Amino acid sequence: MTLLYTVLAFALALGPLIVIHELGHYLVARACGVKVLRFSIGMGRVVWSRRFGRDQTEWAVSLLPLGGYVKFLDSRDPDAGPIDKSELSREFTHQNVWKRIAIVAAGPLSNFALAIALMAALFMHGVDEPSARLRAVAESTDAYRAGVRGGETVVAVNGSAVRSWSELRWQIMHAAVDKTDARLDLRSTSGSTSGSTYTVVLPASVIGKLDVDSDVMATLGLDLWRPQPRIDKVIADGAGQRAGLQAGDLVLRLNGAPVVDGIAFIDAVRTAPGRVLQVEVQRAGSPVTLSLTPEADANGRGVINAMVAQAPEMVTVSSGPFDAIARGAERTWETSTMTLKMIGKMITGEASLKNVTGPITIADYAGQTARIGLVSYLQFIAFISISLGVMNLLPIPVLDGGHLLYYSLEVLTGRPVSVRVVEFAQRAGVGLLFMLMALAVFNDLGRLL
Repeated sequence: MTLLYTVLAFALALGPLIVIHELGHYLVARACGVKVLRFSIGMGRVVWSRRFGRDQTEWAVSLLPLGGYVKFLDSRDPDAGPIDKSELSREFTHQNVWKRIAIVAAGPLSNFALAIALMAALFMHGVDEPSARLRAVAESTDAYRAGVRGGETVVAVNGSAVRSWSELRWQIMHAAVDKTDARLDLRSTSGSTSGSTYTVVLPASVIGKLDVDSDVMATLGLDLWRPQPRIDKVIADGAGQRAGLQAGDLVLRLNGAPVVDGIAFIDAVRTAPGRVLQVEVQRAGSPVTLSLTPEADANGRGVINAMVAQAPEMVTVSSGPFDAIARGAERTWETSTMTLKMIGKMITGEASLKNVTGPITIADYAGQTARIGLVSYLQFIAFISISLGVMNLLPIPVLDGGHLLYYSLEVLTGRPVSVRVVEFAQRAGVGLLFMLMALAVFNDLGRLL
């Protein structure tokens, strides 16, 4: 059942993105007066088709479900046959170079437009995310050495406003890819300095060494702030019930030391199987001290059979219509540039080729985000749409970017690229794509196994 759910989530994510991409080509081609012979979802042999419209355009579903294409009236097509003189004005290669550029670029631009629309809609709706407030920082970490202590809320990184944990991580990732300082503007949330703002700098010497494939926040020593632990539920006949713990108890101290949050309390319990812990809790406004002896589980870790709240502080990130569109466009641009930078780093060997992912990983993430909720799923679709747009703009023959490269050379030289050069480049492009697909599937299987 889980596999079926994942496959459906993948199909519902990728299918519309392919349709939107090809519709971009189709609509601009029609606007430029080019005759469209076929609009296909999928590649290879056609398994279903119907013809519609004045031109009797064939709308088809093809055997291989990955990808799609729009087939124009094109004299270069060996299957086209002789073209009637009355239709030469609607033939693709008879269009001026700027129309051809517009038709080819319309596919990727449609994916970017969809991503902007989805993100703008999410920003207008409002997204609940963990806040950018920081947990207490260990002294051995780079964040502590830079001056971060914990409890503060990050309000900006390198001048870019931060409203949530995901935005904070995004800005840190940007700095890591660019190998620059990360300047954090922090707002104090406790004590006499509450509300005051100060700046700490994580130097480029630290940020530049981060492995973007790993959890960069944990590497720096940064973690989500969480409130003091509260007992949500006490399971019958467990160590917690025998000690007298009750649902609603707020854990204050453990063996006399303050407990900062639920994770710290759970870690302390796990490391103390069979040992007596003096736990001070607040119950109905009054302190109560209990003797708690964790039991050892099958792995030798301490358990008390009680559920402890450890959810982080949440904020709702929302914007008005115009601001939402601007933020959606900004996020789309930033994601596109980040993708290109990562591709560049993989080419130069600065980033691992394991970052190349294929349909198996995408399907897995589609299933995971769909289970989390509609907001996460739509965010996932937006990012995949951006990736699809960026990948298609790469100057690889066969892809849209390869055709745009030919037309750009035509603009510069005043004449089209020779058929012989195009044919050779197409073969090389197909070979490169097969190599990339093989690498992506290999990486997918490696993650799966």
